[in-house]
Amino acid sequence: MTAFDVCGELPTGTTVLEASAGTGKTYTIAALAARYIADGIVELPELMVITFGRMATNELRMRVRERLVAVERALTECLAEGDDQQRAPDRDHDDVTRLLITGTPSVLAARHRRVRAALAEFDAATIATTHEFCQTMLDELGVLGDHEPDATFTDSLTDLTAEVATDCYLQRFAGDSTPPPFDFAEAIRIATDVIGDETVPLVPRPVGEVGRTDADQRYAFATDVREQLRVRKARRRLYSYSDMLTRLRDTLVDPVRGGPAADRLRERYAVVLVDEFQDTDPVQWEILRTAFAGHATLILIGDPKQAIYAFRGADVYSYLDAVTEAGQLGTLNVNWRSDSVLVAALDQLMGGVALGDQRITVGGVTAHHQQRRLLPSQDQLDDCPATSDGGPGRLAPVRIRFQPHEPESEQLPRVGNLRRTITADLVADIAELLAARPLLTIGERRPVRPGDIAVLVRRNDRAEEIRTALTGAGIPAVVLGVSSVYASDTASEWLTLLTALEQPRQSQVRAVALTAFVGWTMPELATADEDAVIELSARIRRWSRLLTHRGVAALIEAITTETDLGRRMLASIGGERRLTDIRHIGQSLHATMTSGQLGVGALIDWLRQRIDEAQNTSLDDRSRRLETDAEAVQILTVHRSKGLQFPIVYLPEAWDRFVRREDDGRLLRLHDDRTGELVLDVGGLGGAGRRERLAGYRAEDGGEDLRLAYVAFTRAQTQVVTWWMPSLNTAGSALQRFLFRSRAAESAEPADRYEVTSDPGLLPHDAALFSIEQIMPRPVAEWQAGPQLPRRLESRRFDRELDQDWRRTSYSALTAAAHGSEAAAAGAGAGVSSEAEPTKEDDETAVSESLSELATPIAESSSTVEAPVPAAGELVSPMDALPMGAAFGTVVHAIFEQVDPQADDLGTQLRTLAGEELSRLPAGPMTAPALADGIEPALLTPLGPLADDRRLADIPVSDRLAELTFELPLAGGDQPRGNVRLGDVGPLLDKHLDSTDHLAPYPAMLADPMLADQPLRGYLTGSIDAVLRVGDDQPRYLVVDYKTNWLGEFDRRPLLVSAYAPSRLPEAMMRAHYPLQALLYAVALHRYLRWRQPGYDPEQHLGGMLYLFVRGMAGPDTPREGGVPCGVFSWRPPSALITELSDLLDGVERP
Repeated sequence: MTAFDVCGELPTGTTVLEASAGTGKTYTIAALAARYIADGIVELPELMVITFGRMATNELRMRVRERLVAVERALTECLAEGDDQQRAPDRDHDDVTRLLITGTPSVLAARHRRVRAALAEFDAATIATTHEFCQTMLDELGVLGDHEPDATFTDSLTDLTAEVATDCYLQRFAGDSTPPPFDFAEAIRIATDVIGDETVPLVPRPVGEVGRTDADQRYAFATDVREQLRVRKARRRLYSYSDMLTRLRDTLVDPVRGGPAADRLRERYAVVLVDEFQDTDPVQWEILRTAFAGHATLILIGDPKQAIYAFRGADVYSYLDAVTEAGQLGTLNVNWRSDSVLVAALDQLMGGVALGDQRITVGGVTAHHQQRRLLPSQDQLDDCPATSDGGPGRLAPVRIRFQPHEPESEQLPRVGNLRRTITADLVADIAELLAARPLLTIGERRPVRPGDIAVLVRRNDRAEEIRTALTGAGIPAVVLGVSSVYASDTASEWLTLLTALEQPRQSQVRAVALTAFVGWTMPELATADEDAVIELSARIRRWSRLLTHRGVAALIEAITTETDLGRRMLASIGGERRLTDIRHIGQSLHATMTSGQLGVGALIDWLRQRIDEAQNTSLDDRSRRLETDAEAVQILTVHRSKGLQFPIVYLPEAWDRFVRREDDGRLLRLHDDRTGELVLDVGGLGGAGRRERLAGYRAEDGGEDLRLAYVAFTRAQTQVVTWWMPSLNTAGSALQRFLFRSRAAESAEPADRYEVTSDPGLLPHDAALFSIEQIMPRPVAEWQAGPQLPRRLESRRFDRELDQDWRRTSYSALTAAAHGSEAAAAGAGAGVSSEAEPTKEDDETAVSESLSELATPIAESSSTVEAPVPAAGELVSPMDALPMGAAFGTVVHAIFEQVDPQADDLGTQLRTLAGEELSRLPAGPMTAPALADGIEPALLTPLGPLADDRRLADIPVSDRLAELTFELPLAGGDQPRGNVRLGDVGPLLDKHLDSTDHLAPYPAMLADPMLADQPLRGYLTGSIDAVLRVGDDQPRYLVVDYKTNWLGEFDRRPLLVSAYAPSRLPEAMMRAHYPLQALLYAVALHRYLRWRQPGYDPEQHLGGMLYLFVRGMAGPDTPREGGVPCGVFSWRPPSALITELSDLLDGVERP
């Protein structure tokens, strides 16, 4: 492979970029994204960035945007200088930015325009996890994809797995007279594994009659579990992460749907960047290969040496397959993280070693940081001048602390004792380091602080042990991780407290006494007299009343005050951690209780469920918070540390790997040595080929352990400290294999184990790079945090000029003053607003008031007044007897949004929806059947020529987009430009509307000062009731808005359909300023189609607007004028009007 130059020619086709630790994968992706956009190769919507975790996705999104912002600012500065020469800037920018600001003014202007456009629509950028990408694609493929719109996503199949495993186990074995071949606990383990790796084939397959051996029974049970899970998910309309992948994969490889589906994806995305590609799996790679390889620019960036997530389903061999198929291969070979001496030391330790496969070898990299950044303090220089170069000694790049091996000893020391020895030595070493105050020159030159140190471990329980030891020695330390706060002891104590508060029995009260909330010890409880217990019971009852009447927040405050909770916790070891958890869970309980209006019993159920789910928690509000903001040693798992960096790293477990000698019958996930296929061995001890597969599994597991060690060692910027101990766990450990493989000078792939016959003290080593130190008992050095230099605080000056015209507005707010709404009018020009103004249903009340004085319709009038009979031949509105008002409009809109006009039994569906909506929002004296009967004719009324005379009932759901919500930038949005007023719309209408247009008089109405002076600056928000697609060969898109306005007389006459004659609707439209609403909605549709409709042509695709006054729509026999039915206002203004209005609203100046 050749070194990849991020400033060189942009890749095309399929390219694999192989990285190493610290070589800048994220930097490269962000830089490539900026270059593709700035050079006009793609626009932002045509670029997709994929990674394999939510945290990584958030970081990528931030880094890509930061890169675009930096490029935009640099281009702005260059263009502001305004010379006409070819530009070769000499500025303090990185190479990529310098490249993009090099060129003629016209080239720079074009780049600037493209980057600004990308920033303006950055929220729509596709930067997603693989699963998010799959879900989005399934949504967009519609009928081409295997997509169920009403299915429910679940991120945990734990409960369903237990249910399926139980049923399958009982069904298969409950009636047998002989004992089952495996117990129920093993059945749960089998079910969990085969569902966790749902797409991986099972082995060994039975030969001949199924059920003859235990292995056959296990295989059959595993197969039953998978099938039953599939059936039950389908029945319950559930889908999981795995289903997202397999559904998209199956769609793309389908012989009928696959081609069109892949074409759709390629039309959408021209450049695809995939980060952390070593964490892919066969299904994900098949999706990317089928959809994009050979048809788009596909760049796969990964480091196979950091493939450490096999337990989550990742498969590094899929990465290796991609390497063989890629058209171009490149490497990132500059280490931007570590000092050169540390890079050299790690190269001596791991260089050339194959990490589980000959194709995954640690290669050499060049260090960017040539000077050491960990230096001795002045006191150290005075005591030992020979260490002025940074080594040897305790500042050596790699320190290996060891306990000598004693060959004459009959047995090796116990692992548990060695771990305790290392914990004590680690605490002493960190204390000694902090007391010596060596200097760090990463950023500012300063002494090493606790926050510069990281301790990397394998498991969270080991992290807690080390944190307790460090804090016990006075060294601040925190455990970083994603463990759920509901898995903590504190969550159980909260459950104990809530249970006692609900039912304060004697046993419950005594249980609470032993929690942190009261703080009694076991001896104190055992010796407590009756009066003390009675007093505690009274306190519990008082807390119970407080919780019921004032909530969890008041309860926490009372407990803190009455029991001195804070002081008690902080005075105990680990108290800061427990206090943080108490407050964290308390805040979650308070939020849940208030938002859900829960009682104590329901709150207990909620907390119990969170505790049960704690093992399957994702990154959300359940992740434990840090207990301190102070500088502290950071303790975390190696898996959690991936992607992070720390000045100094301690590795207390590199020597410690337990490898079970015997076969315990567990399920094995490995690659078949004949086919290379990933398989799952469920056969147990008696399965055919078990011995060979166990050997293969152990080899792959050993390779992953080497890669885990590689990740751990390469987190450091200046120094790594690790331990070697003689034990039974040492022989197969990564550190042993690195050290003694180098000594044996074998092939690149080390042996599975090297027996403990020597120790690192006897190994030759480069004294400038390694310090081999024998562990000796030593006291913990006294250490105190150095004095914090007081910072000079200055009040920030607010020198930014507020843009008083910038606001987030809507059609409602723009026209509120013209409708006479005093409150709205007062706020309409009140400057910056962050929330949308009144909803469109509210408009109709105000509009009705402006059309005429509201009066009570017949249905609400006195029964003593007899209503006049309509003239012969006049149709009465189907909604004549229904009420008016905002609530009625809200209910009707909700029904139109949800109804399927093509339902087999439309009337039944309408009555059901009407009942549901009226139960949520009573809208006057009417029944659900009466409301349904009033709405149904509107669905059966022809919509006139603009819609090819089709009815709403003729248009399928696939051709109707309900409630299209939009938020459009006005005059540049976040980067305002121009001075656009609502009054500027009038001249534009005059320019484009013919004098014969029904709305020709409307532009003059926009000259009203109450409207004309409204600023159009900030964002316009709204929601289009529906967008309809009509026309088969040449689709047209129609804006549809439903109106419930009462347009008849208010003298107790029936509401006649003729009141909604097409010739009468223009006046009603203009008096309500609905033409403005229609135009704004048309602009929103125009911008949406410009983004989503291939080959978009406004003249062809903008079909016009339909305003449906549903009270005037009486079904198939609705009277017509000029071919247009009553109740339907149709308008198709020139497409040039819509496009120029869009530019006007965006502040774009036209010549």
